[in-house]
Amino acid sequence: MRVVTRHITKLLVANRGEIALRVMRTARAMGIATVAVHSEPDRTEPFVAAADEAVALGGATPAESYLRTDAILAAASATGADAVHPGYGFLAENAAFAAACAEAGLIFVGPPPAVMEAMGSKLAARRLMTAAGVPVVPGADVSGLSDDDALLRAAEGIGFPVLVKASAGGGGKGMRVVAEPDGLVEAVASARREAASAFGDDTVFLERYIAAPRHVEVQIFGDSHGQVVSLSERECSIQRRHQKIIEEAPSPAVDPDLRARLCAAAVDAGRAAGYVGAGTVEFLLLADTGEFFFLEVNARLQVEHPVTEMVTGLDLVRLQLLVAEGHPLPSEVSTPVLSGHAIEARLYAEDPEADFLPAPGQLRRFQVETGAGLRVESGVGDDSVVSPNYDPMLAKVIAWAPTRAEAGRRLAAALAGARIHGVTTNRDLLVRVLRHPEFAAGATDTHFLERHSPAELGRPLAGDEAERLHAAAAALAAQAERRAGAPVLATLPSGWRNNPSQLHTTAYQGRAGRLEVGYRLGRDAHLAVNGADLGATVESAAPDEVVLGHGGIRRCFSVHRAGAVAYVDSPLGASTLREEPRFPRAEDEKAPGSLLAPMPGTVVRVTVEAGDAVAAGDLLVVLEAMKMEHRVTSPAAGTVAEVRVKAGQTVDGDEVLVVVTGEETTDVRGPGSPRDG
Repeated sequence: MRVVTRHITKLLVANRGEIALRVMRTARAMGIATVAVHSEPDRTEPFVAAADEAVALGGATPAESYLRTDAILAAASATGADAVHPGYGFLAENAAFAAACAEAGLIFVGPPPAVMEAMGSKLAARRLMTAAGVPVVPGADVSGLSDDDALLRAAEGIGFPVLVKASAGGGGKGMRVVAEPDGLVEAVASARREAASAFGDDTVFLERYIAAPRHVEVQIFGDSHGQVVSLSERECSIQRRHQKIIEEAPSPAVDPDLRARLCAAAVDAGRAAGYVGAGTVEFLLLADTGEFFFLEVNARLQVEHPVTEMVTGLDLVRLQLLVAEGHPLPSEVSTPVLSGHAIEARLYAEDPEADFLPAPGQLRRFQVETGAGLRVESGVGDDSVVSPNYDPMLAKVIAWAPTRAEAGRRLAAALAGARIHGVTTNRDLLVRVLRHPEFAAGATDTHFLERHSPAELGRPLAGDEAERLHAAAAALAAQAERRAGAPVLATLPSGWRNNPSQLHTTAYQGRAGRLEVGYRLGRDAHLAVNGADLGATVESAAPDEVVLGHGGIRRCFSVHRAGAVAYVDSPLGASTLREEPRFPRAEDEKAPGSLLAPMPGTVVRVTVEAGDAVAAGDLLVVLEAMKMEHRVTSPAAGTVAEVRVKAGQTVDGDEVLVVVTGEETTDVRGPGSPRDG
């Protein structure tokens, strides 16, 4: 078959954030102009500014913007774009969107619609793999089943526990583990709603839940000339909510023989489907036996593609664009040479101490080290807003080194030293995982975060003693800022007297509670926290940096103030401290027993009415935010006094949803109240 080569001159990126920036970077290097499309909340984000041209799609949610095929095609027409890159998520694996692009005369940077139908749908891919002889996990198609008894029979035919999975997407969206029959119907309904919201398709299926496997995937590439190759494997076993958070290449569990078998199976899968473009064949691996089972095919570029790039030296986006233009894969792709080891960590705005509850808000500062062996793929910057409408990933931080141990140390150090102010993140959890003996030994599996408490791993690296030092640094930086702005005698320390007087005090709220810092500078300098001598000496104090000596160790404390909040970073970790006003005002009172929204979102369901009796743990409200469902439950037994919301209503964070009265109820947010910073 003769392949027609078409030249891409202008590329529209039908996505947002870090992947949009990533695609634009390669396009620019290839001399291709770029077009960004964006929702209303994203209009000031870095990816919009980075594009040569930008078109507003309108709306705030994905359904109102990034899932609108008509608006995206209109943007391509208006700007004269001749190709569309879908990134990942949204419409990346939507065959109808790919077909619509082709019908509009646009080059779609991805597999043809027919291949996407076969490989992008997990159900279709399972059927194809079975026909090709690739081992698959036992499962059942329940897309046409609405009868509860029929669902139960299908699950029992597989055997509990079962996994409910969305057919149209990935990233853990629309996925539920069901251990017992009683939870099946609600899990299927919830997974369908989440899948419809995230992917525009509510099709789900059941699969046997395999306990504690490793998750290993193979990067494949195909071209229009019939060539399909593999670019080796990646390990993706560290996951939360079935979504990967740490990936690496190559896998520490794969030896050359197993690598050859995995890659051969992945290539066979690609050839069976006539695969074109970048794709990933995912497997569950039983490391002790070397058995593996087909899991799914992602018919797109993966979030974790940078680790493959860093060990092969290949630019996967460049390869995508070359294949989309009709060129054969370059010769160096056929025999990739692996060099060193690369590890990627996904940095999310979420709270590991609160079951990974997303934590939207405004970033006040975002700085992560880059340099030799370090790469940061991010769609945010200082003052970016983390919207509740989208996935909460802030960045991917990737480290490369000649050895796995060195790559892990390098990545952990870069994350620990990052300046991330304004929202709660999983940074400290990532650092502890990378430094964990089990990870160092390469002995991880998909149940790592079930064996090791995310709340414990995710607690701040800065403990109570560090927070006291951080509070002292914040107070000293604040006084230095005030003195620098003083109209007279600016060189004198705050409250200077000929004779020493009482300590000056500043109070903060931190994780450990109230921290009252007392300080006196000058000849008789003194530092105390909550009345106890801190045992620290002040070597220097500037508005943004304080140097303290403590226990014979000199440390530099970086201080960043944003309004009443001080963000302090040091070798001990990071702290967020909210300064108490000198003359506090009474806060607005909420009714006792108020259940508050943990974040901005949309009410999906309300399960109670005023007057209902509820037990501790009973479901009250289901809230959708950041493409996920969040359950708000009763903290104790009581009676529903008020229901202040209804299905479909949009709510703000801390808005009262339901009021439950009872002896043990208190004013609380929904489960997992996010912390600031």
